[in-house]
Amino acid sequence: MKLVRQFPLFKSALVALALLVAPLTAAVAEPLPFSTGQTVYVPSYSHIFVGNRLKTFDLTTSLAIRNSDPETPITVTRVDYYDASGRFIRAMLKTPFVIRPVSTLVYVIDESDKTGGVGASFLVAWRSSKKAAPPIVESVMIGTGMQQGISFTSRGQVVREAQP
Repeated sequence: MKLVRQFPLFKSALVALALLVAPLTAAVAEPLPFSTGQTVYVPSYSHIFVGNRLKTFDLTTSLAIRNSDPETPITVTRVDYYDASGRFIRAMLKTPFVIRPVSTLVYVIDESDKTGGVGASFLVAWRSSKKAAPPIVESVMIGTGMQQGISFTSRGQVVREAQP
């Protein structure tokens, strides 16, 4: 009789476990979002404010475009740098550049270059002749000064899918 009373509790525990595991298995089974091209917005910082905001901490920025596809090359067609007001500063890429599978293209904005400001950004466009895993596009900011060091990253956000 005691076993019969515990069975509903056991059944409830199994249902709860299934509800917890179902999202995990669904996430694993979900296919990668392959694409033939995208435009990616990447936040960046030339400097940040410190103390009472009267001082700035200058930063070196590295923009990394990582082809995460193990088999398919991608072509980067645009790498543009913008300031905090959204004004175009310069094109970092002169001609399209092919990034081989699992390779990385890197650009560096020197610590002394403050043109981007605290709200600088990049727009990166890429394409591929066939569907590929999207690249990982991120900026890494690092600075040393005032007897300290700081570093952090910003991950890119897809703002547009390429038209087929």
